[in-house]
Amino acid sequence: MSKFYHILVFLLLTAPTTFSQVSRAVAEIEIKGAVKGKDTHVPISGVDVRANSGAYTRTNGLGEFRIKVAVGDELIIESAQFKTVRYTIKDGQDITVLVEGLDTNKRMVTRKGEANAGALHQSFIDSANVYKKSDIRRSIDFITQSITQLGKRADKKLLAKSLVVLGEIYIYHQQYDLAIANLKDALEANKATRTSLLLGEVYNLNGDFSEAKAVLTPMLKIRSMVPYQKVSLYERLGDAEKGLGNTASAVSFYEEGLKVAGKNQIAPKMADLNSKIADAYAVDDQGVEAEGFYQNSLKLAEKQAPQRSIQEKEKVADFYNQKNRYPEEIQMRKRSLDELKKIPDEKVEGTYGFSTLDTITAQRINYKIANAYIAQDKYDEAVPYLQKSIVEANEDEDLIVQKDATRKLSEIYEYRGDYTKAFKTYQEYVALVDTLYIRKEQELSRAARFNREIVSKQSRISGLEKDRELSESKYDLALTEQQLVEENYKRQKWVIYSLIFGMILLGLAAFFFYRSNQQQKLANNLLALKSLRSQMNPHFIFNALNSVNNYIAKSDERSANRYLSEFSTLMRSVLENSEEDFIPLSKELELLGLYVKLEHSRFPEKFEYKINIDPHLDIDAFQIPPMLLQPYIENSIWHGLRYKEEKGYLHIDLVQKDKDTLAITIADNGIGRKKSAALKTQNQKKQKSKGMGNIKKRIAILNDMHKDKVDVHITDLLKDGTGTKVEFILKRD
Repeated sequence: MSKFYHILVFLLLTAPTTFSQVSRAVAEIEIKGAVKGKDTHVPISGVDVRANSGAYTRTNGLGEFRIKVAVGDELIIESAQFKTVRYTIKDGQDITVLVEGLDTNKRMVTRKGEANAGALHQSFIDSANVYKKSDIRRSIDFITQSITQLGKRADKKLLAKSLVVLGEIYIYHQQYDLAIANLKDALEANKATRTSLLLGEVYNLNGDFSEAKAVLTPMLKIRSMVPYQKVSLYERLGDAEKGLGNTASAVSFYEEGLKVAGKNQIAPKMADLNSKIADAYAVDDQGVEAEGFYQNSLKLAEKQAPQRSIQEKEKVADFYNQKNRYPEEIQMRKRSLDELKKIPDEKVEGTYGFSTLDTITAQRINYKIANAYIAQDKYDEAVPYLQKSIVEANEDEDLIVQKDATRKLSEIYEYRGDYTKAFKTYQEYVALVDTLYIRKEQELSRAARFNREIVSKQSRISGLEKDRELSESKYDLALTEQQLVEENYKRQKWVIYSLIFGMILLGLAAFFFYRSNQQQKLANNLLALKSLRSQMNPHFIFNALNSVNNYIAKSDERSANRYLSEFSTLMRSVLENSEEDFIPLSKELELLGLYVKLEHSRFPEKFEYKINIDPHLDIDAFQIPPMLLQPYIENSIWHGLRYKEEKGYLHIDLVQKDKDTLAITIADNGIGRKKSAALKTQNQKKQKSKGMGNIKKRIAILNDMHKDKVDVHITDLLKDGTGTKVEFILKRD
């Protein structure tokens, strides 16, 4: 009952959750949609589409998307290219979202032929470059989209490309720390000469000259750089050495760059390097050398665009100002003004490169000319230039130059004693200061807001980068795990193979050892058999010769000759078979018949014999060790029948028990083993023991070699202990 109660409570608790999940699953539908521009109906790719339920997707190259939502969910369609759109799902029909604010003049959309990720990524990079100088926010947004487009398993070269462009954007807007961070990430993603050169340059711009040197110096070993990159490397190493105060090293690097630039006719760099050598000498207070290189840079710059020529003239004018050579400074700046008038409505950057700290404008040049006149106490000449500077600065809303020129003009009026104009001009100066103060506050506020936006955008990019690194780490971890598993599997295979190989070697060693052992054992057995057989033959011969000797002693020459003739036949057969382990049964029976006949001829009054052979016996199918039966027959005659008072008998029976087994029985009705043993002399006992011991050893060796081929049983023939029965069991191979 208690168990049933617990199950019921569990079902009641889980039923609402289960029901809501089932309901949600049933209500969830897949919506197919497209995002297009409202005015042009151009499909927009790479747009983020997410639902408030958590589902997320992006539009493909044709501006299409698929997302699983439920009726009532709200879709949020957002991109840096247009205003965010919200759409509520009403049913399962396909939807088309038309967006406003799309800039169709730039490459922000991917046409049907640009469906692959590389082309889409490049389109975002192109858009970022378009807005790099004019709209940093929008430019960074495009970089973010380009990185998002690559996904979590980003192509490292494309990722590095996005980060390099982002670094260039930050360099242009003097956000050097952010530029350094992104260029470092770009180098981690993909090592590239251009990226390293750019990182060295931004280190120099940020005043981190030691870091610049550390990055750039190893690049001197690279031999695959194109000449322009080689020149840039020498130039930036020179900038680093100059920043560290090593003028001689700086000039040395600049001169190396100048050689490469001259050899390869890289005219812009020739002007730049001459100018930088002059700057280095000027810093080291070597005016003559500096002026010589400035003259070279002026000549080379005049052959280039007017903007570059104006830049160099202003730099040389600044050099003249530092040397208090005001007439030459004024003359040089007037030449700059003349050239600047030829390119109206354009501002010239004061330095060639990314920094825009000092923009060259007509009001600034006029203000500097006025200052040069003031330094010579030529106030009347200075006034017109100050007035021009104020008017031009007012037109360009350059409050800083306007403020400084107004203050200088007020001081001149005061110095000349024209206090009315001096006071009026001073009031204008105060008003400009107030205006500038208000504007500065506004700029500071905008700058703070701008910095927050930049940090936010950079954080998003860093988040994307961290997600990518995390995804890559997971992928690498999975790959490493897979490799470890494969390595472990290979190692296990090698261990198993090694064990198998070791077992095979061990088995082979054991086999060869066993075979060698068996061969040695066989050799030993054969040697032992040969030794035993060699002992049997003299024993038999000795007994036979005793019989011959007996005939001779009786002067029975005829019987002795007959016996010797039959004995020689027997001995010939014995010697012929003495080297064999087994001989055919027929030969052994022939030998036994001859032997028993010889013994009967000696003791005819002692026994009669009979050899009975089973008519069904296949004599040719069996083999028997030679001289195996003879010692037992000899024992029956000499130790059993010979001492019997009446005439006895000796029966030898051969019966085949089955097709592989033969039974041979030697039976006599002699005095028996017990009585025979009592009658033996000590010498006879010793001889008998030795002869029968040899037989037993032969049988044991033969059975060991041939798996129990021969079995022998000796028993008394009768219950009173008389007679002896020897039974041999012989098995066929």
